[in-house]
Amino acid sequence: MKLYSISIHHKGATKSNLLKSAYDLSSFSFFQRSSVQEFMTFTSALIVERTSQGSRASVKEQEYLCHVYVRNDNLSAVVIADTEYPQRVCFTLLDKVLEEFSRQVDSIEWPSGNPETINYKSLDIHLSKYQNPREADAMTKVQAELDETKIILHNTMESLLERGEKLDDLVAKSEHLGNQSKAFYKTARKQNSCCEVM
Repeated sequence: MKLYSISIHHKGATKSNLLKSAYDLSSFSFFQRSSVQEFMTFTSALIVERTSQGSRASVKEQEYLCHVYVRNDNLSAVVIADTEYPQRVCFTLLDKVLEEFSRQVDSIEWPSGNPETINYKSLDIHLSKYQNPREADAMTKVQAELDETKIILHNTMESLLERGEKLDDLVAKSEHLGNQSKAFYKTARKQNSCCEVM
């Protein structure tokens, strides 16, 4: 599971305006990084332009999933992740980033702002924090703990069943031994009865 980029845009009448972005391109070779970043920037802007106000969408592009949220005030964000990354966590991240951004950056700056003029430094922090969705998102963490507990319970049930089968074998053997000891006792009694002195 990997997050590659998160970007914040303002959706204009004809095109989107990139306000801030953060990238984690460490999984790409050094020579590919600039091309990959340009591709992600272009794709993010295109997705924002084609998404209607007040909606969320997920778009598959090659082996990536692009999650977009365009608010009613035209403030937008896009997360690009691999296909394994949980969709719900992406939209939680988009909500959080847009809410925080709208509190810190005045809406007058949105239409004309650019990455150099916008003062918002939390995007890189969010990108690195959300690389592990289990740690970043409480519900994902709880779900993972539930899954682990379920596996432990399943293993415990299997070991109990195995133990039960082994106990059944022991009980069967003890019944067999019980019959043998009873037979031995009867035989010994018969042998001893002929030797009794009266």
